[in-house]
Amino acid sequence: KAFLENGIPVVMEQVKDVRSVALGVWVKVGSRNELPEKNGISHFLEHMFFKGTQKRSARDIAVDTDLMGGDLNAFTSREGTTFYIKVMDEYFDKGIELLSDIFIHSTFPEEDIEKEKGIIKEEIKMVEDTPDDYIHDLFNQAIWGNDGIGQSILGRRETIKAFTREDPVSHTKKHYGTKGIVISWAVNFETDRRLDALNHNFSSLRKGSEPDKEPRPLFNSKIKVYSKELSEVHLCLGVEGMPQASKDRYVLFILNTILGGGVSSRLFQEIREKSGRAYSVYSYISSYTDTGVVAVYAGTGQKKVSQVIELILKELRGLADMLTD
Repeated sequence: KAFLENGIPVVMEQVKDVRSVALGVWVKVGSRNELPEKNGISHFLEHMFFKGTQKRSARDIAVDTDLMGGDLNAFTSREGTTFYIKVMDEYFDKGIELLSDIFIHSTFPEEDIEKEKGIIKEEIKMVEDTPDDYIHDLFNQAIWGNDGIGQSILGRRETIKAFTREDPVSHTKKHYGTKGIVISWAVNFETDRRLDALNHNFSSLRKGSEPDKEPRPLFNSKIKVYSKELSEVHLCLGVEGMPQASKDRYVLFILNTILGGGVSSRLFQEIREKSGRAYSVYSYISSYTDTGVVAVYAGTGQKKVSQVIELILKELRGLADMLTD
């Protein structure tokens, strides 16, 4: 670990056996940190970073990436937004320059704002038309509520519709500064000798601020049913988990693997292999800075729902009693 001259922490790893290098910029703001009326702005801004900079058009960004044979992309989560590039080691300096250009010098063209709002609305429709994805958003909202960590990463149609150019501009000024980001890289050469390139490209980054600390969310126990014309019933159920940094997290990882983490897991063997009541069934963990959830998903026919729920509950209740060395 090191620090740039402006205070940005850099986490480095040398991987000697590969020719590719990866560089990521991790921003400590996601959908959890958004005001309800601005829900979706982190994800919207992620899209807008690829629409042009002071010296590159959107096409230039795409062409420059392809000329290096690279992968330039980004993703948004509930507690963060990440931008990354992967290139061959010979293009490392060019990759840094390209990533820093979109991160610091994006212009958010007015003509692309409305276009991108339409694209994200289509993305929302796509998720809503994929029930085995959409159920997890609905489950998250049911257990955590309608704001904070319970908010959708993509946002809502009404909030997306209301965005103006000022929204990504102000969001960037507030959160995309030296206090709110971490840079990481994995390379095949001595890591310290390339810090100069990072210092040069990220030196103009303003200070900014970290997001306000959110109160620890309350886990809501409830039954919520959503109606939609489908051939199958999709269900999620779960219990409160633990934060990302919990000392017991590795125990939970093992427990999740035993419960529903693969084809030999108890849920898969009992519900699919033995009883044939579902095609897809698994458990998963979502962990955040101050809380988490352990959840089970299953897709089954309407007449089998109660049976599948009973089998899931049986496995959950019996997990502690049935564990052996």
